Amino acid sequence: MHGLAEFDLLTLAEVADLLHVSKAHICKAVAGRVRGCAPIPSVALGRRKLIRRSSLLAWIAANERAAADATMNPSPVRGAGKRA
Repeated sequence: MHGLAEFDLLTLAEVADLLHVSKAHICKAVAGRVRGCAPIPSVALGRRKLIRRSSLLAWIAANERAAADATMNPSPVRGAGKRA
């Protein structure tokens, strides 16, 4: 028998509280309207959206990896990025 931990669904308000952002921002993230972030996977029940806790944790990890990959190392040559 499966435990409730595998079926742990969060409301958008609960996700917003966990991430310390507004519910409106979470709605945009679920809809894929946050630049630089993949959409947060969600389950739709009519007009209501729910997010599985495990999906949220995987989404956070993926965004951390993407942010780390996007970080550019500064050029070792001083002024190499400047135009003449």
